[in-house]
Amino acid sequence: MSRVEGLDRLVAKIAEQHHGVFGAQHLRELGVAPHERHYRLRIGRWISVHEGAYRVAGTPVTWRGQVLAACWAGGVRAVASHRSAAELWELPGRDGRAIELTCPRRRRARHDGVIVHESRVLEIVDHTCLDGIPVTTAARTIFDLISVRGSSTVDLAIDSALRRGLVSLDELASTLARLTRRGRAGVAAFRELLDQRSSLAETESEGEQRLLRLIVRLGLPRPVTQYEIRDDDGHVVARVDFAYPDLKIAIEYDSYAHHVGKAALVRDGARRNAIVSLGWLPITATAADLRDGGRRLAVDVRRARALRTGGGTRE
Repeated sequence: MSRVEGLDRLVAKIAEQHHGVFGAQHLRELGVAPHERHYRLRIGRWISVHEGAYRVAGTPVTWRGQVLAACWAGGVRAVASHRSAAELWELPGRDGRAIELTCPRRRRARHDGVIVHESRVLEIVDHTCLDGIPVTTAARTIFDLISVRGSSTVDLAIDSALRRGLVSLDELASTLARLTRRGRAGVAAFRELLDQRSSLAETESEGEQRLLRLIVRLGLPRPVTQYEIRDDDGHVVARVDFAYPDLKIAIEYDSYAHHVGKAALVRDGARRNAIVSLGWLPITATAADLRDGGRRLAVDVRRARALRTGGGTRE
């Protein structure tokens, strides 16, 4: 095998391990001379993706490869951030089309199609690696999202990260405290979201989190979350998403993903019958309620509360 063939195979192997791209640093490690690189670029064997980042002609262009190439072009401390980082962490607010990164101000990269944020505060504690791509930590990602997404989306990201064990409230508070000292934008909004956590219990899904906020926004009393309904002997019959225990009203979020098939239908029916037999009034909320602002849900909950308090059925 000639040196040319051997070199091309080595480079292709490196690209396979890095989402279809390879960098100038790899070529230096292989001892590739500048004229060899220029020749392959000129004849179209290699294609420049960003400064110092390339791909082999004919290989598919991937989003992850483009993000990685942009990070390489931004220097050793450049990391995927904001919506791109949320995509890698699989958090609400993610965007699998955007190529967004953060660089120290003195190493800012400027490339077409790349959104670059400058930051004087990009410390070791702020970045990690996911799937071979430099990326901001989950805590820093969530904080950064506040500058490009609304508070409600960031709140869902916090809930998702806490539920999956990606962050703790202490980590988020520590990130806030560290960045507050530098007068970062979005500090007030982020602090408000964390403060709300002291009075808002964690739920088990994004849908339930959104439903709880909708109930409060509709002006209804805040229900108890994840309430255990017990029989006369103290045995747990069911744990419902939300409840008004004093009125024996239960509200459940019906996620289609968790309630499909005959077995699920039988199980849910038996559970509902058990709740009703204990004098509870179950109300089902769906994704449609979240989309339409909860108009039907508000009517149902208010009617149920009126019945329980002797106020009749008038709305």
